[in-house]
Amino acid sequence: QVQLVESGGGAVQAGGSLRLSCAASGRTFSIYAMGWFRQAPGKEREFLAAISWSVSNTDYADSVKGRFTISRDNAKNTVYLQMSSLKPEDSAVYYCAANVKTWGSRSKFDYWGQGTQVTVSS
Repeated sequence: QVQLVESGGGAVQAGGSLRLSCAASGRTFSIYAMGWFRQAPGKEREFLAAISWSVSNTDYADSVKGRFTISRDNAKNTVYLQMSSLKPEDSAVYYCAANVKTWGSRSKFDYWGQGTQVTVSS
């Protein structure tokens, strides 16, 4: 089992920045990749970014490429999502997830955090 806890969400004005954190605990040695997703009311969950746990591989959705940056600190078992140039349409609940089977998937993640709200006002 892997437990994930997100933090860092909040309210920000358009054009601002936020950094989300996701702390992993439990069987972290089993993690292949970590990802960030979001879900806005009435919309499907959307993949944003992923990072491999052991090598320098990253993957970004086109919708956030150039504005969001995913990174990790293995010593702290923590993954970050640095978000800049935020827009009102970025408002959503943001989730981190862990994949314990493979790198490269944008959908099949095994463990999920509880989510953190991000609200961007115009």
